[in-house]
Amino acid sequence: MIDDLGEVVPLRAPAARVVSLVPSLTEAVEVSAPGRLAGATDYCTHPVDLDVPRVGGSKYPNVDEVLELAPDLVLANSEENRPEDVERLRANGIPVWVMEASATVPGALASIRRILTQAYDLAEPDWLVEAEEVWRETLPERFRAVVPVWRKPWIVLGRDTFGGDVLHRVGIGNAYADDEERYPRPKLEELRARFAAEDANLLVLPDEPYEFTADDGPEAFPGAKYVLVSGRHLTWYGPSLVEAHAHLTRLVL
Repeated sequence: MIDDLGEVVPLRAPAARVVSLVPSLTEAVEVSAPGRLAGATDYCTHPVDLDVPRVGGSKYPNVDEVLELAPDLVLANSEENRPEDVERLRANGIPVWVMEASATVPGALASIRRILTQAYDLAEPDWLVEAEEVWRETLPERFRAVVPVWRKPWIVLGRDTFGGDVLHRVGIGNAYADDEERYPRPKLEELRARFAAEDANLLVLPDEPYEFTADDGPEAFPGAKYVLVSGRHLTWYGPSLVEAHAHLTRLVL
């Protein structure tokens, strides 16, 4: 088997004892193949009743604790996990499947299909088929948004991001879609200028990785129309995509 980055994943049998370092993959594999997770990160919040050992954060997992769990497979992501952690696991004989950080919904679902059907030897789960169907079409653009994911400093979604494609498909364009960076760091004055110039007419504020709220975020953009959204609906590429489409579509109605 070959992962998304072209690396060999030397599994000798379907994965049965897996540590996931990626919250959205944790949900995807537990829903699709219950009981095969041996560990997950502190940020793996779904399924909400998941009861497995925790191995630290996604960016900085405790590799020693992962090794102690003796998994037959570790799931990682090219954007969320450090290459040095992946290499250390492989050097200790642990197969690692690295999912590439997809820029599109179809790309992410295709990657998950490969993990589930190859590493887990499963048939396509119903949720994945449904997600592909509901996200197949793209709605006409009705808003053009600035989408912060952090403040102090301000960081926004730029080009080729999964969250940007999610919004694009429900009719919300990204004001920074043509930026050179995937996660630009514009000054607040520049962000405000986008609204003043009518280059943006919607502020989309997710609750992760930075937890924007009605009292933390909108006040920086006086007069701008804003919506608070679930970061899970915006950036997770698992079963939540099925419900995310309906929730996010309501924003443009």
